[in-house]
Formats: sequence, structure tokens, C-alpha cells
Amino acid sequence: MTGRCRQSGFSLVPALFLLVVLAALGAVAVRLSAVQHQTVVLALQSSRAYAAAQAGIEWSAYQALVNGSCASASVALSEGGLSGFLVDTTCSSTTHSEGSSTTNVYVLEAFAYSGLYGTPDYVSRRIRATVTDAS
Repeated sequence: MTGRCRQSGFSLVPALFLLVVLAALGAVAVRLSAVQHQTVVLALQSSRAYAAAQAGIEWSAYQALVNGSCASASVALSEGGLSGFLVDTTCSSTTHSEGSSTTNVYVLEAFAYSGLYGTPDYVSRRIRATVTDAS
């Protein structure tokens, strides 16, 4: 009977070890899933930020080439997939004369961002383009 009493708690140690290991594996799986989800969300937001910056460049090019206005502006996008993005645009121009024709060269820059800097959901993109009114 003494041999039987000594071995009565032997299976408790492996069972506890197995429970701890399975709980740790479950926690790692949940963490990996959350990281993958956040990575996908940030990749999508990055693409949206690029599209918002591109929209800012197109808006600035229109203002420069059609309206003749080369001014800095801030635009809050509110439609479709770009809703919530802010775009800061800058424009600088130089005039070049060649013979009897004068050409304006515009350097456009757009900085699109969403969220607050330092927070996990902050995303931004900066694009620079050069356009001219030469025919």
C-alpha cells in the first residue's frame, strides 16, 4: 500500500505542464493573429495615403496649369476611400524664357496623412512632381 500512495500525484505534474504549454501556444497564436491583422490594415492605409497624396498632386497640377495659381493649400478629403485623410500641398514655380516663348515649371509636393503622429494607426505619404505648361 505504501507504493500506491507514493505514485498517486505523479500524473498531476505532466497534466499541469501540458496545460501551461497549451495556454502559452494559444496566447502566441492570438498575438500572431492580431499582428497579422494590424499589418494588413496598415498596408491598406498606406495604399490609401499614397492615393490621397496622388490626388493632392493632381489637384495642385490643375490649379497651376489651368487656373494659373501656384499656392500652398490644405485639403481635407471626405469622399469614398480617402475619407479622413488630410493633404497639405505646396507649389513653387520658375519661369524660363527660350527665344520668344516663356515656360513655367511647377514643382508640386503633396503630404497626405491620417491619424495622429505616434499612434498605431498613423500613416502618411509624401509625393513630389514637376509639371510644365510648355506645349
